[in-house]
Amino acid sequence: MIMMTTRQWLATAAGVAILLSLPLFLPNFWLVNIFGRAMVYGVVALSLTFLAHYGGFVSLAQTMLAGVAGYAVAMMAPTAIPLGPMAMPYYAAIPLAVLAATIAGAIVGMIAVNTREIYLLMITLALAVGFSLFAQSNITWFRGYEGIRNIVGPEIMGLPFRAPLVFYYVALGVAVSMFLLVLYVVRTPFGLVLQAIRDSDRRAAAIGYYVGLHRIASFALAGFIAGWGGVLITFYNIGITPSSIGLWATVAVLIMAVIGGLGHPLGAFIGALIYTVMDTFASSIIGHDRFNTLIGVVFLAIVLLSPDGVWGFGKRLTAAVGKAPQRTVDREKTS
Repeated sequence: MIMMTTRQWLATAAGVAILLSLPLFLPNFWLVNIFGRAMVYGVVALSLTFLAHYGGFVSLAQTMLAGVAGYAVAMMAPTAIPLGPMAMPYYAAIPLAVLAATIAGAIVGMIAVNTREIYLLMITLALAVGFSLFAQSNITWFRGYEGIRNIVGPEIMGLPFRAPLVFYYVALGVAVSMFLLVLYVVRTPFGLVLQAIRDSDRRAAAIGYYVGLHRIASFALAGFIAGWGGVLITFYNIGITPSSIGLWATVAVLIMAVIGGLGHPLGAFIGALIYTVMDTFASSIIGHDRFNTLIGVVFLAIVLLSPDGVWGFGKRLTAAVGKAPQRTVDREKTS
């Protein structure tokens, strides 16, 4: 369980304050395409980190759940091209889309509730790929390979959603809210039981907890988190297509979570930022065709040097720096 100290809460508040002030210093390109994009993809990676760290199971269906929310909001969007039969205002479409992702998460949990390790990976991967292929073949609802376009998002205080400042601050608000939600949930009775199940499901069952129900509920919560990310990603891309929720998108979210570090919710956003920077600038440095090679090399390097990701490396580095002054004081006392 994460018990944040006063210093950690102050560091978190300072980080949020810095992010709030970034529009004063950075151009719109960095606000939208680097930090804004990293935050919305980080929300999806956060849902995976939540399941992996606190539930003890890695799900590859999180991109699918984000896609469920993305397609739901696209089918209900009043600006969609082509316009669907369920068109409604964005303020109604967005919560319904997140609800759809939450229900889909519960369904994935019910399907995978009795699987573990490699079997869980395979069944969630099969669900993710199957949903992408179904979206590609379905013309009536998902519009096939071309997908649904012109999903521009709602106006906020008279400003278009895709205005750089609007998108950035909404992405920041959602990212911080989901981050704090995870930190809160893991300290509730439900979160404590979920971590007990992670450590030993047999012991948790022996003292009367319904292991299967807690697992399903955790998948539903992860679907809720991924749903918000999926809605914002759809607004960022101005639409959704099967390729945006396909195999590579699934692997990309996994890479973000792993390189950032599965040991803390903040790792999801660190990994998403690293991945976004590489995805944005790698093509101009080494060529677009070699991006997969670059991300593979970075992934292997981080995993080999720091199996718990960048967050784990930073935590160990901070601990080492903190111990150095203490060792100096101890030597002075000894002398």
